[in-house]
Amino acid sequence: MPMSSVTSGARRVAVAGVALSDCGRVDEATPYALHAQAARRALGESGLDRSVIDGFASAGLGTLAPIEVAEYLGLRPTWVDSTSVGGSTWEVLAAHAADAIAAGHANAVLLAYGSTARADLKARRRTANLSFGARGPLQFEVPYGHTLIAKYAMAARRHMHQYGTTLEQLAQIAVQARANAAANPDALYRAPITVDEVLSGPVIADPFTKLHCCVRSDGGCAVLLVAEEYVPDLAKSPVWVLGSGTAISHAAMSEWDDFTVSPAAVSGRLAFARAGVRPAEIDVAELYDAFTYMTLVTLEDLGFCDKGEGGAFVENGRLLRGGELPVNTDGGGLAACHPGMRGLFLLVEAVRQLRGEAGPDRQVRRADGTLPQLAVASGTGGWFCSSGTVVLGRG
Repeated sequence: MPMSSVTSGARRVAVAGVALSDCGRVDEATPYALHAQAARRALGESGLDRSVIDGFASAGLGTLAPIEVAEYLGLRPTWVDSTSVGGSTWEVLAAHAADAIAAGHANAVLLAYGSTARADLKARRRTANLSFGARGPLQFEVPYGHTLIAKYAMAARRHMHQYGTTLEQLAQIAVQARANAAANPDALYRAPITVDEVLSGPVIADPFTKLHCCVRSDGGCAVLLVAEEYVPDLAKSPVWVLGSGTAISHAAMSEWDDFTVSPAAVSGRLAFARAGVRPAEIDVAELYDAFTYMTLVTLEDLGFCDKGEGGAFVENGRLLRGGELPVNTDGGGLAACHPGMRGLFLLVEAVRQLRGEAGPDRQVRRADGTLPQLAVASGTGGWFCSSGTVVLGRG
């Protein structure tokens, strides 16, 4: 069922600042430090004073998230949110923050995230297994070893069976993500790969081999959203939040109506309608890609191609920086970084592309040579359990 998210109101909402912390391999920092580093950088590039921040949103860290993180940052917000719905958390939080600013409940909301998932594993502070517990509806699946990756693998197999999608087509997504990462100095993996290399790798969960799956990294990022009154004081041109949509689908796989349809089919429709734009008008798409299948089905559900045509759509370099629809222009979770709930990184990259700040080697240009005007960031949580979609625009 859809959750309400409307960005219309008395005030327009702008992205004032975005930033990454140190990313990739970060062995000598805590998650709190990565939150702070990214937050300072985002605030610094906005040109605003920290005193304007009256809202804070974060999830994934601390017993009382986001209170502990706000305290670490020295913030005392009067608007706060810690809605946690997996990888789509940050698009959902951005939607909530934009609604709050539009309604006058907050003026400037900072979203911040940081994780040392890779470093913690290397230092044996955590194990490689991610457990969501075995209570509630999950009690019927967990005892049988039905892991998160197995759920995605089952869904991919269903799409292959129903629509004839091939492993080679799914592998194309990983190959193009790595090609996009090649021009990103912050990407964890930049060396090119081939379809054959993807197909011949070790199997993680059939049909996924290792290169069908996201990387494990450390890193953090931050995004500062502000009311339109602050725009004249910004150090950079604003990027506007044009529309957003959020939706949930299921927790238990037995309650998922169709393995080939994600909740992005709802969140995307809402976001595009509220933004007043069509998928065909989008210049760049940043999509959650913990696995190659996520990219394919999200492209379908957002309306970039019809259901079942995702396999053909991702062929022939269409997702590359210079392709018909540049997707995950930083390399995505498959190549650039994936420190856990990656959704906020999608917003950072979308804003940089719209500003023309991605760098000469990976900046997207329209056919006429101008900068992109519209971008979409769409996050996915759980095993296609939740989705948040945000449409951003210049001018």
